[in-house]
Formats: sequence, C-alpha cells, structure tokens
Amino acid sequence: MKAPELEIKQIPIVLGQKGEITIPQVIQDSLNINEGDNLVLLQIGDLIVLTPQQPQVPQLIDQIATLMENENVSLTDLLAGLEADII
Repeated sequence: MKAPELEIKQIPIVLGQKGEITIPQVIQDSLNINEGDNLVLLQIGDLIVLTPQQPQVPQLIDQIATLMENENVSLTDLLAGLEADII
C-alpha cells in the first residue's frame, strides 16, 4: 500500500508584538481548526511545528488494547496489577 503524498505549503507569516501569529484562513479551513481550538507547538531543533491538538484517549485505548492482546493480559489481570500498585 502506497502512503498518500503530503502537500507542503510555504506561507510567510509575521510574528506580532506580543508573540502572536495569524494562521491564514485557507490553512484553518483545510485543517478544520477554529478560534478557541487548542494547538500544540513543537520545537525540533531550529524547526517549529504547529499542529492541531488531537484527543489522546482513543489512541491510548487502542495502544492499551494492543498491548493487552500482545501480552495476553485480560482486563481483570490489568486491574489486579493496578490495585496491587496502589496498595
């Protein structure tokens, strides 16, 4: 299966007096982000990446389910282990 091609857009922006930036409307529309949405800014060396914050719960659930399946651990075993750690 071939991975979808990523479109790279270069759009100059200006840093405002208080450090604010304006995300162009075309980008807001394409990413379906709106005023008040939470974003995450990542600094990777000299690179800045701004990305919409995605809810982590569904991803965590999938990761836990996969781990439980791979390790052959039941929910009862998992909860018993958590209870033992708490006590």
